[in-house]
Amino acid sequence: MRTIYKICSASAWREAERRGAFRGSADDLRDGFIHFSTPNQVAETARRHFSGQSGLFLVAVDADALDDSLRWEPSRNDELFPHLYGELDLGAVTAVLELHTRPDGSHDIPELNP
Repeated sequence: MRTIYKICSASAWREAERRGAFRGSADDLRDGFIHFSTPNQVAETARRHFSGQSGLFLVAVDADALDDSLRWEPSRNDELFPHLYGELDLGAVTAVLELHTRPDGSHDIPELNP
């Protein structure tokens, strides 16, 4: 199983649980796909895009459970990032972890196996 990760607000995730699917954040909807990160990309994604934000979840997803709407595309530093063109079926979710915010605005990222 290859695991990819989505950082999102707790409120957005609770809405996804209510609907039975995650449709994406405002940024995802603007860009036309749901942004994910690999285990090695999570810390930098949190630093760049979520610094100072609290009330966040780190959602672990089985990439192998997603269909061909998951594409690996170049992004930051020409690294390949997983992008999902469509809704995230919650059946592919393997864990939902709370991201704790430190006093300096950074986040405690759990140890993730690449």
